[in-house]
Amino acid sequence: MAGIYVHVPYCKVKCHYCDFHFSTNLNSDKQMLAAICGEIELRSNYLGNQLVSTIYFGGGTPSVVGASYLNRIIQEIRNHFHVSNDCEITVECNPDDLDRQSLQDLEDIGVNRLSIGIQSFDDEVLQSMNRAHSAKEAKQSISLAKEIGFENITIDLIYGIPGKDLDYWKRQLDTFLMYDVPHLSAYCLTIEPNTVFNHLNKKGELKLPSDETSLAQFKLMVEVLKENGYQHYEISNFAKDGFISRHNSAYWLGQHYLGIGPSAHSYNGKERGWNISNNTRYIKESTTYESEELTDKDKVNDHILTRLRTHWGIDLNEIQLLAQHLSLVEFDRYLNWHIEAGNLVRDDHIVKLTSSGKFIADKIASDLFV
Repeated sequence: MAGIYVHVPYCKVKCHYCDFHFSTNLNSDKQMLAAICGEIELRSNYLGNQLVSTIYFGGGTPSVVGASYLNRIIQEIRNHFHVSNDCEITVECNPDDLDRQSLQDLEDIGVNRLSIGIQSFDDEVLQSMNRAHSAKEAKQSISLAKEIGFENITIDLIYGIPGKDLDYWKRQLDTFLMYDVPHLSAYCLTIEPNTVFNHLNKKGELKLPSDETSLAQFKLMVEVLKENGYQHYEISNFAKDGFISRHNSAYWLGQHYLGIGPSAHSYNGKERGWNISNNTRYIKESTTYESEELTDKDKVNDHILTRLRTHWGIDLNEIQLLAQHLSLVEFDRYLNWHIEAGNLVRDDHIVKLTSSGKFIADKIASDLFV
């Protein structure tokens, strides 16, 4: 099983926290479509004969280009790859792009999972982020999607918002639960270089919450969602039974994937690669692809980094196989230390984060790297 990620590099506006690759100028969208379809054909052998079980449109904001645009790409993928009959096809959307007709169009082309970038149900917060939608549109997009017949829906929310306390975050979670959405991706705000928030932060105009406040919001989320039947299957992701993201889970479980479009990444078990983050050059050259061969050390550390974050945990047997002739003395030392400290728990050959360990997952991963 393998997955295909397609990066659609267009957005209506630039959000103040975002450092992803995209453009707010859609004048090149037709040339971009041709280039993306050209890359699909050019790299049709990358996954070998593996069955493609997931297709994921990310960005940018794929919903901004419309269903017919995305359908052209889906058909090109089907022309060059073996696609499973029950393929999970996800499209990232913004609420302001979703009316009844656009949702129906997405369903008609075979999209069966929506990822709606809501970020907040609070108008003041949305305006501070420079989001293009309102709280009303956020709520309407969920209701409309469910009316059209979409069952597999996830939304994004952000916590650790400047000037917002635990009560604010509880209201966000309460609103999420009210709409009975089966999946949530929730991320703590990070200040990235080359963003408006970074500029404001350097000027002292951004009142970021303390680490303790952000941690309290994370703990509240974990507790509330567990009480309401959501499985915390990855640090930032929660799902009801049957609604775990198949595409993102494939990343975390080390399955192979092909990235199409500017800035997209690929992985085939032997190497990882990435396309250039430049729309003009990508269009002219169809793809500007660089890659690096993975060493044994890379493979071990990739397994630690991705699997530790999930409820599947680190597979020690797999670590041994990947390590080849590498020394695991330091890995074992830190592993035992974190187990004794109550941050990790071991069951036979599987090691997982404990509840307390989830709060310091990045530190644990760093300690375990070989």
